[in-house]
Amino acid sequence: MSEAVSCGGVVIHRGKILLLYKNIHNRYEGWVLPKGTVEKGESFEQTALREVKEESGVKAEIIKFVGTSNYSFSVYDENINKEVHWYLMVADNYDSKPQREEFFMDSGYYKYHEAYHLLKFQNEKNILEKAYNIYHAMKRDGTFPWK
Repeated sequence: MSEAVSCGGVVIHRGKILLLYKNIHNRYEGWVLPKGTVEKGESFEQTALREVKEESGVKAEIIKFVGTSNYSFSVYDENINKEVHWYLMVADNYDSKPQREEFFMDSGYYKYHEAYHLLKFQNEKNILEKAYNIYHAMKRDGTFPWK
């Protein structure tokens, strides 16, 4: 069994969440949060920011670490355990451009309940819920840095 580490972001702008629609030759399709593999020499934060920018075209800023998710999958008869480090991020506008080379066909910002129901994987739904609760708590106590 192989181990893999990725990092990603729950990107929020004015209360809406950035999602990406991935479709790999109609074999794998669904809405996901932006994330990707850590490259040599990168910190987890650098990876998360780079992957959000590459996959969605969004230049985001990290607000707070949200947590880690773990899952397993198989590729060519090899089992892979993946650990993903997630960050609450903020963008300053709604612009996004999905990275076609990585099979992202669409992107956009959605209200929390829409995003929750669109997401393909339960572990990403759990991270979204945690990140959105942090976002609302910070807005309530005035510590969220953006309007």
